[in-house]
Amino acid sequence: RRTFGKALGAGTASTATASLAGMTAPSSASATARRGAESAGPDQARGTLSFGALKQTRAGELSIGYAEAGPAHGPAVILLHGWPYDIHSYVGVAPLLATHGYRVIVPYLRGYGTTTFLSAKTFRNAEQAVFALDIIALMDALRIERAVLGGFDWGSRTADIIAVQWPERCKALVSVSGYLITDRKQQRLPLPPATEWAWWYQYYFSTERSELGLAEYRHDFAKLIWRNVSPTWHFSDATFDRTAQAFDNPDYVRIVIHNYRWRLGLAPGDSRHDDLEARLAEGPPIHVPTVTLDGALDPFTPPGNGAAYRGKFTGPYVHRTLKGIGHNVPQEAPEAFTQAVLEADRM
Repeated sequence: RRTFGKALGAGTASTATASLAGMTAPSSASATARRGAESAGPDQARGTLSFGALKQTRAGELSIGYAEAGPAHGPAVILLHGWPYDIHSYVGVAPLLATHGYRVIVPYLRGYGTTTFLSAKTFRNAEQAVFALDIIALMDALRIERAVLGGFDWGSRTADIIAVQWPERCKALVSVSGYLITDRKQQRLPLPPATEWAWWYQYYFSTERSELGLAEYRHDFAKLIWRNVSPTWHFSDATFDRTAQAFDNPDYVRIVIHNYRWRLGLAPGDSRHDDLEARLAEGPPIHVPTVTLDGALDPFTPPGNGAAYRGKFTGPYVHRTLKGIGHNVPQEAPEAFTQAVLEADRM
């Protein structure tokens, strides 16, 4: 329950010659992405692009793997994925932003892909605060003082937290599903049965059986979630398999299980972050320029066309609801997500 309990009871000129470092495509990346999106189905269009060689850097507790596109000295955009997804949710967005001169960074979150812990002794913590701390550490490692942040699912929550706690590091925000900072006290309150049903896996993850199940069926589990939460996204097996490789990370199961148990108060976090979590639990407003996006077919989208969380955004603000789109907004609608980043940066 991504804090929906309360709710439910183009800027710089485009340059076609912009560098697409870290991106590969069969022809000009910008032209292929734009033409493909106009003429092909959603999954087919995204299949024309892939990330090239990934980069790796030490940041905080982690060695973080990330894809990079665009000019090295362009204004930074950091794009954050969720569960059960990976950096390829942005494989259609990154080259489009690169053509506008942005330096685009797409990192694997802890527990995914090539992001690994530096020490075997480190607590495999997945409370909400640590993901934001990871991204701040990544920004420091890459010497990025300020960036436009965009995300969905876990990525939205992480970007929201940075916007609240470190607004000087967040130039603007694109947040799918709006305000997702978790209030664990609110999480204890029941929701209508139909809403609870959409979160069935959260309760499954509270059991010992789930650890074995997720470890053994991690790919099947993710594919089921993709189909349920994005009913009109007809992704290919190749598209899914490309992302599913990220779930083979040795810490994937522990991170996923701990994240959902922590939200329900069934697992402790790290006491070093208690003060930060206490501040976040108060539901602080977000002041930076923000565009929120809702997928109209996403079962986790709250009713009211963004009204359920409108009061949490006190700065320049725009909301868009995307018809026919489910949960994985950047991969299902990369052009709309790209436009949201450009719009937020202009605000």
